[in-house]
Amino acid sequence: MDYEFGDRLMAIGGQMVPASSGEWIVSLNPATEEPIGRAPAGTADDVHRAVAAAEKAQPEWAAKSIWERGALLRKVAAEIRARADEVRKIEAADSGNTIANLNGDMHKASNHFEYFAGLATEMKGETVPATPRGLHMTVREPYGVVGRIVPFNHPFMFAAANIAAPLVAGNAVILKSPETSPLTASIVGEVCNKVLPPGVVNIVSGYGIPVGDAIARHPKVRRIGFTGSIRTGLAIQRAAAETGVKHVSLELGGKNPLIICEDADLEMAVTGAVAGMNFAWAGQSCGSTSRILVHESLYDRAVEMAKAKLEAIRVGDPLDPAAQMGPVNSAAHYQRVMGHIATGRVDGAKLVTGGDRPKGEIFKRGYWVAPTLFANVTMDHRIGREEVFGPVMSFFKWNDFDAAVEIANATEYGLTASIYTRDIGRALGAAKRFQSGVVAVNHTTMHFIGLPFGGYKNSGVGGEECLDELLSYTQTKSIHIAL
Repeated sequence: MDYEFGDRLMAIGGQMVPASSGEWIVSLNPATEEPIGRAPAGTADDVHRAVAAAEKAQPEWAAKSIWERGALLRKVAAEIRARADEVRKIEAADSGNTIANLNGDMHKASNHFEYFAGLATEMKGETVPATPRGLHMTVREPYGVVGRIVPFNHPFMFAAANIAAPLVAGNAVILKSPETSPLTASIVGEVCNKVLPPGVVNIVSGYGIPVGDAIARHPKVRRIGFTGSIRTGLAIQRAAAETGVKHVSLELGGKNPLIICEDADLEMAVTGAVAGMNFAWAGQSCGSTSRILVHESLYDRAVEMAKAKLEAIRVGDPLDPAAQMGPVNSAAHYQRVMGHIATGRVDGAKLVTGGDRPKGEIFKRGYWVAPTLFANVTMDHRIGREEVFGPVMSFFKWNDFDAAVEIANATEYGLTASIYTRDIGRALGAAKRFQSGVVAVNHTTMHFIGLPFGGYKNSGVGGEECLDELLSYTQTKSIHIAL
């Protein structure tokens, strides 16, 4: 069968190759359920080949100066920009993300290479006057082979951006692409094969078991970074720990609160809440503002305003530049999201809008969920405390600020939190009390390159997109010289 986007391949040792098993994953367009391409169904043997290639390539890569590595990564950024239109078309069809919003992903993917290339001189050691007749210093060295495992919601952006810091630090990388929306990660492999020495970047597609599990367990993979669900993050920690003491960083889920105070600019706050819900990605974002806590004096107006904004979102074909939201990513994920919506109804939350497929002929096939809003939600409702990872918002009512902050903190998650108020003292006080890694005041949490993005509690370990991320891909060695 001929597919629109053909058979994509894995990057191992500088070559684009199929899986050793000869098996394939057929990717479906989530808007139509039509097959559009194939990616190799990699095996543990493929991971072992990739690790061997990375081990071979890494010493020479690490021996290059930071200027040489930086110059090559800037070339990777330029190649990504040159192929951006191609990537956007494939990714819109493969993931359901709207083509209009994929420009941002392309910029972020290329910008990360340039940012970390420019940050390379910050991989500094220290000298410490520990004794009067000695030289005591530290140096930073790469781990060697790094594993990166990325999710389906921004497949190309994560596949590209998440390898930049490890590469600048002098590591070689094994990256597992997502098993749904697997097609565009192969383009990262093609770009890296063109620009970088063979084996420095290896990309293996396939299912979590065996591919992700083999990466986590491989004794030569000493540093692992994962973005995805709490359940999978815990599985990676367990698998990694069974074969060695490894540095594992995790960027996991979120059930992110946004508090609207009685003195807030309500239009600005509701607009921010809806924007922060990331409907452009059908709500499939760990940072989505899915819990809106509104003071009782503004509550009814806030719900009506949000309802109108959700119903105005243009849901449509992801390849249509006018579409503001596409489908969710896969059949399995559609069932999960609809299961959460059904649970919300059963538990007694009030469904205000959405809750089903949008109306229209094109929505009869595909994995479509209308923008959905529940009101009168409490922490007794599972919809109010469990991550949906879909286009579903929950509105809570409060009349005591301390209680609102307690509700904001009352989940296992701690990724982002937001507050809208004109009282700077209240805002700063809340920022200190939020058990979240990222806090926004009078806007919703966004990614700002240079500032850590990472969570507290079960939302993860380690900050990304900043100097901390770069340094986390190095090990510190102390050197003591007697004089």
